[in-house]
Amino acid sequence: MRAFDGQFSDNKPIRRNTDEKRRLLAELEQTLKDMKPHASPSLRESIKARIIELRADVAAATAPRR
Repeated sequence: MRAFDGQFSDNKPIRRNTDEKRRLLAELEQTLKDMKPHASPSLRESIKARIIELRADVAAATAPRR
């Protein structure tokens, strides 16, 4: 089957607004905090990298524009 335009399988990034990014950031931080000590280090690092990326996006969106 072929995908139609706008379908999620278009291999395009999902666009999120600032509120959605803040919500996702809070969820990821909670997930990282609640992880068990035996969770894989690569999973921890990938979540930390995503948190850093989202923090930068939110900071850039809330920065005053000139």
